[in-house]
Amino acid sequence: MSTKRTCLGFGFQPDERQHHILVCIPKKKDDSVIIYERFSWQYEDEKQTISEYGEDKAKAEISKHKWKLLEYTLKTEFNSRLKKLKLPVGSFVVGQTPVERLIGKEMLVLIWAVEDCDPANVPIAIRNWLGLAPEERWWLYTMTNAATGNIDDRKGWRKALRYALCENPIDAQRQLSLFDAMLKRGEEE
Repeated sequence: MSTKRTCLGFGFQPDERQHHILVCIPKKKDDSVIIYERFSWQYEDEKQTISEYGEDKAKAEISKHKWKLLEYTLKTEFNSRLKKLKLPVGSFVVGQTPVERLIGKEMLVLIWAVEDCDPANVPIAIRNWLGLAPEERWWLYTMTNAATGNIDDRKGWRKALRYALCENPIDAQRQLSLFDAMLKRGEEE
């Protein structure tokens, strides 16, 4: 007999591991999106109750405007990987969206990078973030989270992420040329 695994949001399977990232998107346009790291799941409640003084840790707060600039890229990137794993795809909804912990770590790297940048630099950050492998994003998360992983931290590694992803423009044409050269070299071998 096969058992169907419950998969919520973006790859979150509470029956396997309850550690997840919870994205809280408000209805109001001027309210901020808040992202929490959580270690438990309340099965009986449709809406999760955030414990500000317990295990739930607020990791980031970003304007809804910047969130909208990131949302499509995050959804596309994560759903592409979920499809490869034969898991249901997800979407961010107004309210709460759970995200599998490793995917959530990658998401937080991008959010931390753009939280204090000019919105005009968000496309640069996205391009740089997409150029990183998941393992590189996990490493950046680990380093940043260890030193400056709380919602109000805006120094050290958090600042470094902003500079690395937002103020380090990659020439898109040069990036494509390098990619084409790598493909060509692979075909010759």
